[in-house]
Amino acid sequence: MAIAPTLQKYLAAENIQYEVIPHELSMTSARTAQACHISGDRLAKGIVLRRDGGYMLAVLPASHHLCLSDLRTSLGDNVHMADETEINRLFRDCAHGAVPAVGKCYGLDIIVDDSIEAQPDVYMEAGDHETLLHMGHAQFARLTANAPHGRFSAHD
Repeated sequence: MAIAPTLQKYLAAENIQYEVIPHELSMTSARTAQACHISGDRLAKGIVLRRDGGYMLAVLPASHHLCLSDLRTSLGDNVHMADETEINRLFRDCAHGAVPAVGKCYGLDIIVDDSIEAQPDVYMEAGDHETLLHMGHAQFARLTANAPHGRFSAHD
């Protein structure tokens, strides 16, 4: 599958520079980081959340887990994890579970964990389970420029 068409068009339109990194099939972000010999701290994963009748994307390192209670402190109590059916509907051109850490091209607002924002470079799923995108900090910062930031994850 390679890069999801929606994501590829968006990155081109925004003139985001990135490198494509193929890897062996992996079904979790932690395994993807291992397969690519990169730190899970630098692999951004997107977690789809349901909030106030809509959806948003939380972006955090693959080496972390989401602390929903911390997120609710900043976003309000009506924040829940989206289910698989909802995720598949939102990310129609992506493989099941291969959510890119970019929300805007899918109509989603994002919130970014401070720990991924601090990385010198960032990797993310490209929409399948065999392709990563790699970009420098400045490119990732452009993708997340208007997003709120905070601490809502903890290292595994």
